[in-house]
Amino acid sequence: MSKPTDAQASTAPAASTPSDSAPSTGGIDWRRVFAFPNPVNEYAARITAALVVALSAVTLMTGFGWGLAVIAAGFWLRVLFGPRISPLAQLSVKVLTPRLGRTRLVPGPPKRFAQGIGAAVSTAAAVLLAAGLAPAAWVLLAVLIAAASLEAFAGFCLGCTIFGFLQRRGLIPADVCEACNNISLRGA
Repeated sequence: MSKPTDAQASTAPAASTPSDSAPSTGGIDWRRVFAFPNPVNEYAARITAALVVALSAVTLMTGFGWGLAVIAAGFWLRVLFGPRISPLAQLSVKVLTPRLGRTRLVPGPPKRFAQGIGAAVSTAAAVLLAAGLAPAAWVLLAVLIAAASLEAFAGFCLGCTIFGFLQRRGLIPADVCEACNNISLRGA
């Protein structure tokens, strides 16, 4: 069995399970619409995080509130649809990561969870700014920059670590990420 290519790993939906073959309603396969790749290329995730850091730093330095809306929208697109629609993810997956020529496959569910945390934090920052609480919004954006910088530059995914903690405590079912649960299934 051959390893998936970088493009396949970054854009392929999660592997099918028996429940995935259930008929969809209205002719739309909603599981495919909201699919997130599993596995994902760690390098693509890190490059996307670096792009988030750059956009967030520019937003923080300029004070342009629209930047928070763009950042939040990008996170929501990645959480809901994987890298298929997000401009930052597309730039990372289709242009920048292939130039590296490197692939390191990691489980997708923790990465999606991390994107969800980014969506929550960036949305909260945008809401705080709209409510006139700019200092609190900029503090949240600084926290987002710190977390995305850890992912981009050190390869440490804070959201993935939280996912693992919650899974070990039984708050995230083991079947959500079998590879996270079984070290023998993890790639090198």
